Amino acid sequence: MKFKSRALIAAILLGLSYSCFEDNDDNGILASSINDFVWKGMNAYYLYKDNVPDLANDRFGSDDAYATYLNTFMNPEDIFESLIYNRPSIDKYSWITNDYIAQELSFAGVSLSHGMEFNLHRSSQNPTDLFGVVRLILPNSDAEGVNLKRGNYFYAVDGTPLNESNWRALLSQDSFELNMATYDDNGTPEPEDDTIVPNNEDIPLTKVAYEENPIFKTEIIQAGGKKIGYLMYNRFTPQFDQQLNAAFGNLTINNIDELVLDLRYNPGGDLNTAILLSSMITGQLTGEIHSTSEYNSEYQDFINSQDPELLINRFVDNDAGTPLNSLNLNKVYILATGSSASASELVINSLRPHIQVIQIGTTTVGKYQGSLTLYDSPNFRRDGANPNHTYAMQPLILKLKNADGFTDFDDGLIPNIVLKENAQFYGVLGEITEPLLARAIQHITTGSDISGDAFSDGSITEIIGSSYDLISHPPVILIDNESSINFLNKLRQK
Repeated sequence: MKFKSRALIAAILLGLSYSCFEDNDDNGILASSINDFVWKGMNAYYLYKDNVPDLANDRFGSDDAYATYLNTFMNPEDIFESLIYNRPSIDKYSWITNDYIAQELSFAGVSLSHGMEFNLHRSSQNPTDLFGVVRLILPNSDAEGVNLKRGNYFYAVDGTPLNESNWRALLSQDSFELNMATYDDNGTPEPEDDTIVPNNEDIPLTKVAYEENPIFKTEIIQAGGKKIGYLMYNRFTPQFDQQLNAAFGNLTINNIDELVLDLRYNPGGDLNTAILLSSMITGQLTGEIHSTSEYNSEYQDFINSQDPELLINRFVDNDAGTPLNSLNLNKVYILATGSSASASELVINSLRPHIQVIQIGTTTVGKYQGSLTLYDSPNFRRDGANPNHTYAMQPLILKLKNADGFTDFDDGLIPNIVLKENAQFYGVLGEITEPLLARAIQHITTGSDISGDAFSDGSITEIIGSSYDLISHPPVILIDNESSINFLNKLRQK
C-alpha cells in the first residue's frame, strides 16, 4: 500500500485498535474458533509440518476429538506455540499477531518510530550493566530533529541506568529521555579498564508515525582510477521498488566500475524485491535460477507433480513491465553484519553461484526461510477475513536454496573479509573513511584483503543486543506471490 502524506499515516496508526483476545463470546467469537483457524492454517502451510505430530492429517479420529483438542488451549498464542517445531534452534521466526493491521503497516515500512537505531554493549565494570551506541539515524525522524548522531553513547533512560533486565522496557516506551555519555578507554587497548562517563546531556525522544525509505544513501566515489557506486539499502520494501530501480538508473548512467552494496543493518523483507535487486546488480542472468523453494513434503510432492516451475525463482529484466536498470556486474561487494538477515542473506547466497560476491563485515544472522501471512478466511487470504478479530499468523512455509542447492546456513553467511564495526571509530556512512566502506575501496583499488588499520580491532565490548530486538516481528523473507499461493490452495481442495 502507498501513503500520500504523513498525516494519513498518523491517522491510520492512531486509529488502530489494540485489543487482546478474550476467551468468551462478547465479541461474537470463541477461542476455539480462532484456534481452529490456527490449526488449519498450520496444517495447510507450515514448513515443518512433517516434524509436528499434532499437525498430521490423521491426528484426530473424529470431530469431537478435534473440538476437545482445540478447547484445551485458552488462547490462540498457546496453540500456535504448541505447533512450532524446535523453537530454540530451528524455527525461531514464525509468529502470531492479534493486530494484523499494524503488521501490514510495518511490512510497508510504516511504524511508530523515534528514528534511532542502536547497539547495546556490556559494561566492562559490571557485566549486567549495559550502554548503548547510536548506529543509525533515519532521515526526517524525531531523532534527527534532536540532533542525535551515529556514534553517540547513552547509559540510561529517564535517569535509570540500563541493564540486562530493564533495557527492553525502557527503550520500548513511546516517549523517553536518553541520558548521554562518553566512552573512556583510559588510553589502553584492553577493555577491562574502560568506563562509560555520563556527560549531563539528556535528549528527549518521541515515537511518531514514520514511513521509512529503505534507500538510505547513494554515492559515486572516485578512487584509484575506479568509479565506485555505493548504495546503502536498509529494508526490502516493495513500495520503494521503483525508487530502487531509479537509484540503479543513476548508477548505470554514471558508468560505475564497481558496486558496494551496504546491507549491514538490513533485516530483510520481500522475496520479489530481493530478486529485483539481484537482477539489477547483474542483468546478464535473466531467466537463470536465482533461488528455489522447498515446502513441506506434502506441498513439495504436489507441486513437483503438477508444475515444478513454481518452485523456481528466476532472475528477471523487468518489474511488472518496467525495464530494470541493470549493471551487468560480474563482481559485487556487500557489507553485512550480524544485523543482516533474511532477504539480505538471500541476495548474497543467490548471487554467489553466478558472480563473485565479496562479503565484508561479520557473519550474518542465518535466516533462509520464508513466511506467509495467513488470515482467518476460507483460503487464508486477506479478502474475506473474519471481521470479528484481527488475528493473523506468519508461519514459515518454505526455505530457499541458491542455484547450487545451498541452504540451511543456521549459523549465518561467513564474510570473505572479516571486519567488525567498532563504535569508537564508526565513521560516517557513505564516506570513504568509514571503515567497512574503506576496506571495500581498498580491495577494489589494490586487491589487498589486509589493511592493518586501527579500525578492525577495538577495545569496546561485544554487541549483546540492538534496536532490532524491539521490533514486533523477527527478520523474515515475505512471500506474497498470489499465483503460487492460489496454486498451493489447490492442494487443500483436491
